[in-house]
Amino acid sequence: MQIQALEHAYDDLCQTEGVPALPYFLIKYDENVVLVSLLKHYGDFFQDQRTKITIGVYDPCNLAQHPGWPLRNLLVLAAHRWSSSFQSVEVLCFRDRTMQGVRDIAHSIVFEVKLPEMAFSPDCPKAVGWEKNQKGGMGPRMVNLSECMDPKRLAESSVDLNLKLMCWRLVPTLDLDKVVSVKCLLLGAGTLGCNVARTLMGWGVRHITFVDNANISYSNPVRQPLYEFEDCLAGGKPKALAAAERLQKIFPGVNARGFNMSIPMPGHPVNFSSVTLEQARKDVEHLEQLIESHDVVFLLMDTRESRWLPAVIAASKRKLVINAALGFDTFVVMRHGLKKPKQQGAGDLCPGHLVAPADLLGSSLFANIPGYKLGCYFCNDVVAPGDSTRDRTLDQQCTVSRPGLAMIAGALAVELMVSVLQHPDGGYAIASSSDDRMNEPPTSLGLVPHQIRGFLSRFDNVLPVSLAFDKCTACSSKVLDQYEREGFNFLAKVFNSSHSFLEDLTGLTLLHQETQAAEIWDMSDDETV
Repeated sequence: MQIQALEHAYDDLCQTEGVPALPYFLIKYDENVVLVSLLKHYGDFFQDQRTKITIGVYDPCNLAQHPGWPLRNLLVLAAHRWSSSFQSVEVLCFRDRTMQGVRDIAHSIVFEVKLPEMAFSPDCPKAVGWEKNQKGGMGPRMVNLSECMDPKRLAESSVDLNLKLMCWRLVPTLDLDKVVSVKCLLLGAGTLGCNVARTLMGWGVRHITFVDNANISYSNPVRQPLYEFEDCLAGGKPKALAAAERLQKIFPGVNARGFNMSIPMPGHPVNFSSVTLEQARKDVEHLEQLIESHDVVFLLMDTRESRWLPAVIAASKRKLVINAALGFDTFVVMRHGLKKPKQQGAGDLCPGHLVAPADLLGSSLFANIPGYKLGCYFCNDVVAPGDSTRDRTLDQQCTVSRPGLAMIAGALAVELMVSVLQHPDGGYAIASSSDDRMNEPPTSLGLVPHQIRGFLSRFDNVLPVSLAFDKCTACSSKVLDQYEREGFNFLAKVFNSSHSFLEDLTGLTLLHQETQAAEIWDMSDDETV
């Protein structure tokens, strides 16, 4: 009877006040009657009752032995207002729930609380609840729990934590922000491109862009880890688009994009028609925009001539280039020399370079070579790039290498980039060679080589260093000046001409002629008169 009477009395009070629920209220009851009132009517409500008072709290807690947290504020009020008159108060934790369409308050609990004597104070006592917000108004305190609840944010935190462990435990001076914030452009989404992308994600790189014009074939998924069998069906998905999509599935926090486009190449004419010429112009402009908007360019293509145009553009725009190329059981991973800013003179050192000019060459010709004097992929060649697929059968055009080679070269390419970024001089860092393996490393991660040439048959790597070639067909001043002056018109001449055009421009043709003229004929020791 008392339970039903309490329920009706509480509902009537809520209806009278026009509220769905009352958090705190006063109670008087006997065997047959239950009365409920507001706290502000305390004096009148308990006027004739001086032995015991009963207070009620709308309790959200479901624990049988414990009240909910809203009771704490009510007890603070009772201790400050009524401890001088009463040593204890009776508390009713009113628990109103509906299960299977039936309302029930029978699980409410009643207990007695002793009140401590507290001196009167005009100051508001400490309580729990809403605090003043930044605007000075009372409101709930909001806590962003997305990092603890959202699976995507959890993945980002876990990836970052794995990298931070390296700083906390092993390499305290490691600057992860330089690595995570770098924007990488991957030219080629094949075996090298897939492995480079996975290693970049392992380092926490968030911006990865693919460029490729091929579709996924049935032979690709076993060697290129970003593709599956379903990607080969119906002619195959475009590699660049599929690779970017797969990266986002692996880690939603990565900003991956893919562009299905061709890169014009020397010796591959584009002047068949006005349509092909205009398409080549658009491809060049798009490639220039991509290189301009990224920090590091990876050259991961199949042919030598496909690396020429991005090498020229990146050298002109002073972008760091990491190049990786495969043979059957050999590979080369290298960073291109980073040209000095255009406003600096030929004799000036790069910003932040602390090496004195007299020490640049040291005891060896290839010791202490700064980054702006290093050669590019084409500097060791005396022949301009051309159509390397001409007169080759289909099986000869396919890149054949030992299956593990691309994983090794791809990983070394990314690690080389990270080491360069950790060096105070960045791309202008002095190149480390094999002779420096026993010396103090220049960065917290070790050496910063110019080239890494690997020989899988001997399981051996060497770290050669080479100077920039003044007759290089890609990074020499003659080529860069011509490109910056004429733009696409110069590039179109390179695309539509044979390799002799670049050789004539750079002086390689004259070098060949001088070499032939300097031939020395051996004479027999037996001279006959």
